[in-house]
Amino acid sequence: MAVDWSRPVVHWEMVARDPDAQAEFYRRMFHWKIGDGDLKVVAAGLGAPQQGLDGHIMGGPQPSFVLYVQVADIGASTALASELGGRVTAEPFDLPAGPTIAFVEDPEGNRLGLVQQ
Repeated sequence: MAVDWSRPVVHWEMVARDPDAQAEFYRRMFHWKIGDGDLKVVAAGLGAPQQGLDGHIMGGPQPSFVLYVQVADIGASTALASELGGRVTAEPFDLPAGPTIAFVEDPEGNRLGLVQQ
């Protein structure tokens, strides 16, 4: 039998009621390059960890996915999220021996974690 290996996350998908507005939010919020058309392809960004995405699983009352996106200035990023029609749901806080994190929602209510190292 061949040696088994981990199956890493290699792609993500977001379904939106208004995909054009959602694409504009993410273009402006994170400077993501997002294509036009029915399937708005989001290009891989610069500066991501070379080993790829990591993540975690935890319990909660509502199943969901959360994208955690690294930002340079968490205060400016939470302000920008509000300006672009999103909502701050948790102001920046420091994790013990870790980064500073805040949570926002995009205009359609998808939860985002903002991470400042």
